Amino acid sequence: MATVTAATREPGPYRLTEEHEMLRDAVRVLADERVAPRAAGIDRTAEFPQDLRKLLADHDILALPFPTEHGGLGGELLPVALAIEQLSRACATTGLILAVQELGSLPILLAGSSEQQKRWFPSLASGERLIAFALTEAEAGSDVAAARTTANADGDDYVIHGSKRFISHGSIADLITVFAVTDPDAPRHRRLSAFVVEVPTAGFAVTRLEHKMGIRGSPTAELAFDGVRVPQANRLGAEGDGFEIAMRTLDRSRPGIAAQAVGIAQGALEVATAYARERRQFGQRIGELQMVGAMLADMDAATEGARQLLYKACVEIDAGSPEANRWSAMCKLVAGDAAMRVTTDAVQVLGGYGYIDEFPVERMMRDAKITQLYEGTQQIQRLVIARSLLGKDG
Repeated sequence: MATVTAATREPGPYRLTEEHEMLRDAVRVLADERVAPRAAGIDRTAEFPQDLRKLLADHDILALPFPTEHGGLGGELLPVALAIEQLSRACATTGLILAVQELGSLPILLAGSSEQQKRWFPSLASGERLIAFALTEAEAGSDVAAARTTANADGDDYVIHGSKRFISHGSIADLITVFAVTDPDAPRHRRLSAFVVEVPTAGFAVTRLEHKMGIRGSPTAELAFDGVRVPQANRLGAEGDGFEIAMRTLDRSRPGIAAQAVGIAQGALEVATAYARERRQFGQRIGELQMVGAMLADMDAATEGARQLLYKACVEIDAGSPEANRWSAMCKLVAGDAAMRVTTDAVQVLGGYGYIDEFPVERMMRDAKITQLYEGTQQIQRLVIARSLLGKDG
């Protein structure tokens, strides 16, 4: 019998269940009726939409990433992705509320004790509290192991010193999963440990809010930790496990960003198609002009291709695929690039109207760019995929 490798392994089947379709359709209606009318205002004022956070909590959407025993709806990736996609189709900022809630909680799901999960998950699943994920630093972006924030043991506590940058929801979160160096002399991938910091607390401060190109209603913060004391009971896993926890987290969280990208692309495609159906030039609908029709076809194909890869990746990762990092990187890479291309083409289809905020495609184009940057740039995704193909030893 031939050896089964990454290149030859038969892919497992997947199909949306009736329950998945009901969830998708319900969130889509909610997004159309309650989220879409707020999207332009959120972008204009750059204010976090607390009303939409409450809306998601009231409809149990924020419960999707959590286990049922702690008030959640199961924690499977595909339902979370379906919800993020539909919310992002209307407003990328709102889709990010769910995506960040999942991201910040995943280290607790993956490495937290049953007591820690029991302590934090119910209030996160209900939406009573928000959580953020603090890994990136000014000098440690793609190179996670270069982090300089430290956590030194002191009796029953750790004392954290340092700063984190580009932290989504860092200024509004009640809990922050923080990665800090506990052993500077250890091998690079054993230097970090993970902690849950409950804020406000002495020594913690939000020192900067970024003025951003897109996702403007989602606050992106720089955080300072000046002697912040964290109980040892708030450490996730053992000392030195932080890098592994962070990488396992990203393997499961990147599909959420892919879902955001697919949603943005779908929203832009729908606007462009509607415009091309109504707008007339040269005595016909512009969608009937061959070049415009070809653009719409390419946009549709790119969006659907990214969507199908995303759904497949969710199923593979949840099934415990040994190639979880490859599936995760592929879906984010393809979806992020598709979103940027589709939204740019949507602006082109609308012409001058696409360039002004009378139509949402210029906002969607600005929002799409971030999906190529955060939770690992597209270049990092390509490195992950290539290493998976080649094997660690080349």
